[in-house]
Amino acid sequence: MTRKQLIRLGVPPGQTMRRAADFIARYMRGGGEASRLGEEIRAVLDHPDTFLKDPLRSGLAKSLMEAPRRRTRPVSYRQWGKDLEPQAVNQMENACRLPVSVAGALMPDAHPGYGLPIGGVLATDNAVIPYAVGVDIACRMKMTVTDIPVDDLKSKREPLTKAIVAETRFGIGAQFRNRRHHHVLDRDWSVSPITKSCKDRAWAQLGTSGSGNHFVEFGVFSVGHELEGLPPGKYVALLSHSGSRGVGAAVCKHYSRLAASKHRNLTGKLKQLAWLSLDEADGREYWAAMELMGHYAAANHAVIHRHMADHLGYEVLLDLENHHNFAWKERHIIEGRDREVIVHRKGATPAGAGVLGIIPGSMASPGFVVEGKGKAQSLDSAAHGAGRVMSRRRAKQTFRWKQVKRLLADRGVSLISAGLDEAPMVYKDIHRVMAAQKDLVEVKGRFDPQLVKMAPADERPED
Repeated sequence: MTRKQLIRLGVPPGQTMRRAADFIARYMRGGGEASRLGEEIRAVLDHPDTFLKDPLRSGLAKSLMEAPRRRTRPVSYRQWGKDLEPQAVNQMENACRLPVSVAGALMPDAHPGYGLPIGGVLATDNAVIPYAVGVDIACRMKMTVTDIPVDDLKSKREPLTKAIVAETRFGIGAQFRNRRHHHVLDRDWSVSPITKSCKDRAWAQLGTSGSGNHFVEFGVFSVGHELEGLPPGKYVALLSHSGSRGVGAAVCKHYSRLAASKHRNLTGKLKQLAWLSLDEADGREYWAAMELMGHYAAANHAVIHRHMADHLGYEVLLDLENHHNFAWKERHIIEGRDREVIVHRKGATPAGAGVLGIIPGSMASPGFVVEGKGKAQSLDSAAHGAGRVMSRRRAKQTFRWKQVKRLLADRGVSLISAGLDEAPMVYKDIHRVMAAQKDLVEVKGRFDPQLVKMAPADERPED
């Protein structure tokens, strides 16, 4: 019997697979019938507790009892969008085979990530998966609509550029010499040894934007109908995208390793789907750290937008924000039963009925303010952006700045800094992404970027 056949039967990889191979060898040496192997193994899989004292089968039975098994079939999940990368779909199916998984959804911007794909939504039973939350915990979008005259985007780009450069920092390890302040620092940072040891680092990076796909940009926000008290019209808006910086990455790294150590039967890249039970102290500790990172990421954006408004002296007419790369305790109907589950949205936007969110495109394509429709099969979720179509390495090999600058000029976009790996062409067509999820969200406004800053070229990504 081959390894693939054993996997199809439901034998977990790692130690249990080795125990199964040992059972097969001893079974055959003892004169067992090869034609009955599948039946024999399936019996142990179905009721391992009844074979714990069986001399021939106890090793396999004990291994099965010690480690939760993957499901032979994934739990139900629905996919939005067509022609998604097979690797992303495979990652989603692997996640839906976890014994703690109860439902899932895959968004139209999906592409491969660590463990759960970017654009993956996974509901679990009382368990949290650090890599299904993501490395950049609580990465979020924030938009403030200003009273700056729209004409200033062209006639006064220099002061706007200077404000962006002065009021945030980009790049790995970026921080402020003169530190910024926010009441998030008054929270209890001792909820985890990682957050406690990283608090000073978090303070130094408060108000910074990092690298990868993070940005700060001014653009034109167009709204056709009144939105949260904002009259219809065109406005200058500030849009930012970043998360919990170095401390968030440290939290993810520590608890991902801890989760993997608890599930040694998960081998290879499946280790990235290791979970922590919320019934255990480690799981509750990660949850507290994750929630603190949510407050910290929100504070980063609040500081950027506050300092930008103070620098340029404008009034804020509307303030909107939402986050992704997070896990929520929510109630959903799963297989006909109303139950509390842990919903991981890795690169997916909360889209409950009436919930406002922001879905960006690229530096040369529009983003959208949307209102969720509360689609049950999506676990109240939507895409969080356009989604990449190629790796960063391939982007650098494929494109040249000459063609990127030509496209930006055609779109009226001024680029302060970025790397080729964030060129507009590395992203899907945002209009197709939005069309693929029209049953998930309703567009309420459109943001067209005009003045964009991202991390300089050759910075290591942290998104």
